[in-house]
Amino acid sequence: MPNLEELVQEINRFEAIISEWDESQRCVAVGLKRAIEALHKAALTNLIKSLKQESMPALRHAVADELVYAVLLYHELVKPPKPPLSQRIQTALEEIRPGLKSHNGDVELVAIKSPDTVEVRLIGTCSSCPTSTLTLSQGVEQAIKNHCPEITKVVAVNNSSTVNNANSSLISPFSAKITCTWMKVATLDEVPEFSVVAVQLAGNSLILHRQGATVKCYRNSCTHLGSPLEKGKVENDIITCPSHGFQYKLETGECLTAPDISLQSYQVKIKGDKVFVKLQK
Repeated sequence: MPNLEELVQEINRFEAIISEWDESQRCVAVGLKRAIEALHKAALTNLIKSLKQESMPALRHAVADELVYAVLLYHELVKPPKPPLSQRIQTALEEIRPGLKSHNGDVELVAIKSPDTVEVRLIGTCSSCPTSTLTLSQGVEQAIKNHCPEITKVVAVNNSSTVNNANSSLISPFSAKITCTWMKVATLDEVPEFSVVAVQLAGNSLILHRQGATVKCYRNSCTHLGSPLEKGKVENDIITCPSHGFQYKLETGECLTAPDISLQSYQVKIKGDKVFVKLQK
């Protein structure tokens, strides 16, 4: 009996052949495929309902089969497996990192302590700001718990526990005093992969860069003396400031010339072919 990989390769082979057909022929083939898949999904749904009522152990045993699981997953009749805990934590931190970097801060994972505790380190202004407790509870902790319900405690482990009161005017990026809104900034086609494009939005000068389906947005300002970056040379996803040569990784905003600083980044989301950026009102 063919294994899963061989069966998938056979499907891919036929799909490659169909992709070369005229559009009218492709539409017929795609329509037939959808009709067959709808029939299979309806039959599998009824089968699962019956097995749930008759024998849950039998259903679990069936789903444990690689081929059965793959087909049920394709039809969205079972949930995909959860990524490892460490990966989900990193996903959570990536989600809030643009907000922290917009305030010249960051966060890194220090340790995972089973069964329910995560230790993180707040970096930059986030570590000494008077609102660091708010940043931890409403930003970092909430993001981790959203992605990892099994985590109930998030602890900040910082190099210094002294709060810098000279920075008492600083506001946490997760403070309720800050209101933000998503604003359309461009379409995917307008964002280049091998360079940057500058845009003006709500009084902000921004640069956009695309890496596949991922779009990055930064303030159009070098951290050295504030020079615009839009005309900087881009090579290997690294942009060089045209004024004084400071270099930045477009994937992260990290400055390669002075590693302790980075470009101010903004959260981005994509809906269809539209690119939105989250800006403070």
